[in-house]
Order: sequence, then structure tokens, then C-alpha cells
Amino acid sequence: MPTPHNNAEIGDIAPVVIMPGDPLRAKFIAENYLEKPVCYNEVRGMYGYTGTYKGKRISVQGSGMGIPSMSIYSWELFNIYDVQTIIRTGTAGAIADNVNLRDIIIAMSASTNSAYATQYNLAGTYAPTASWKPLSEAVRITESKNIPYHVGNIFSSDTFYNDSDNLSEWQKMGVLGIEMETAGLYMNASRSGKNALCILTVSDCPLKNLSTTAEERQSGFRTMMEIALETGINL
Repeated sequence: MPTPHNNAEIGDIAPVVIMPGDPLRAKFIAENYLEKPVCYNEVRGMYGYTGTYKGKRISVQGSGMGIPSMSIYSWELFNIYDVQTIIRTGTAGAIADNVNLRDIIIAMSASTNSAYATQYNLAGTYAPTASWKPLSEAVRITESKNIPYHVGNIFSSDTFYNDSDNLSEWQKMGVLGIEMETAGLYMNASRSGKNALCILTVSDCPLKNLSTTAEERQSGFRTMMEIALETGINL
């Protein structure tokens, strides 16, 4: 049953989807990690593939940039294609003093300035949160690799270019880093009764004026990809 944004038929997509923002990163993961990957979607260049990883069927698909794009694709995966778990693999700007370039952030929760939750008519402020099972599994796998990682709150911003410089205010609240998609993913998962997790690599440190290259962001953050894949096959 194709949607306006996805060519896949029911059954083409695995129960677990690894979801980078960049569709070229999805293509890279499929071509370098999956066995016999089959492309199920090319609509709007948002590549999606299904193959196997260490014998278990798994899919990978791009989400695009921002909560609106992530929310469209993740909603369809959860509600049309019956995907059970989405693991976002993305990049973040570190704002906590102890988080450094190329560190791993596992997002336990995602603060946001987005109005996405207003659709639910809640009498309060919703706290978008990761699902425990993939979160705990990702932490276990990351610890086994003996690499620097952090678990905590991130900030999903609706803007990349922002006239107000308020990152230091989020830093004061213990927020680890900033990105643009996770809050929408976590809300869609909760509303659908499904599971979601976000694993990020620190691509820049805006408060320290440090950054990685576009090429490295597309294909160089293999540790994050491997943590996500190992988590996905153990769910």
C-alpha cells in the first residue's frame, strides 16, 4: 500500500527501521552493512532499503530534516507499515561542556520548541521520551565498545538558523546537544504504541566553534551505525 511519500508495499519493510536524516546515509548503511539490500523507496529521493544484518531482517530509510519531515515518514512507518521500532541515527551539536566532537549521545528524552504536541489536546506539557528496551540495549552495546558516550536530554529545535542565541540557557538545564527530529519521532512512537530511540554522533560543538566535514557526517560515523544495527537485531 504505497503512500504519497513511500513506494513500499505492505511487508516490504522490516519491523525495525534504522532512520538517519540523510537519505545518502541510509544508502551508505544499506550498501555497506546489509546483505542483499532491496530498495523499496525512492520517492523524493528518500531512499529506503530492506536487507539482513547478521541474519536478521532489518530496514533503513532516510527521514529528511526537521520534525515535520521526520513525523511524516515515521507516522507512516508506524501506522501504515506496522513498523515496531525506529532507531534514529543522526548528528547533533554538543552544548554540554563534557560532550566532545564525535562522542555518542543516546537521547533519553527530547525537549523541543516545536508545537507538534498541540495536536494531542493535552492539558499540560508533554515530555517526549525514548522507549526503555532499545535504550537499555543501546547503552549495553555502547559500553561494550568502550567508547565515549552520554545518556540524557537533548533539544529538538524547529530552527537551524535562529535569531535568538539561547543555547547557553538549554546548557544550564543539563541538555547534552541540539538536533531537529527526535521529539517528533518520540511523540509519534508514543501515540502509536510503538518504540523509538535516537542515537547521535556529535558533529559539531557550536559553543566551542568546532565541526566535522559534510563527507564525514554522511559516511564516517560508523560507530553510531553499528550501535544502531546491533541494537536493532537484538530487539
